[in-house]
Amino acid sequence: MVLPERLAHFNRVVTNRVTGPFAGWLPGFGVVVHKGRRSGKEFRTPLNVFRTDEGFVVALTYGPDTDWVKNVLAAGHADLVTRGRKWRVSDPRLMHDGSRRPMPPGVRQFLGLVGVEDFLLLRRE
Repeated sequence: MVLPERLAHFNRVVTNRVTGPFAGWLPGFGVVVHKGRRSGKEFRTPLNVFRTDEGFVVALTYGPDTDWVKNVLAAGHADLVTRGRKWRVSDPRLMHDGSRRPMPPGVRQFLGLVGVEDFLLLRRE
């Protein structure tokens, strides 16, 4: 079970507007800046992001079929703002891992409770 669509809608309308200005500065958070596949419009999506040896990993709490994930995969790159720094990320790869190994231990347990097993890996340029 990934998080329900109603929660995703609430987060887009309410939570993202509140956390958006701070997400690029707080540990464990970031903002992915990407362009729409059809519109070409720039979008800024707040999310939970964690560093890896090669770049970053994002738990796909709404699954891999969300628009922002499709946009990043189609473009092959995006910008990521985290802890006050802007990174160019590329080579986006979907990863399915039931053990949730790429995530920090505390986050891993929470994601297990909600059934998240899909992740997006982003290579730092």
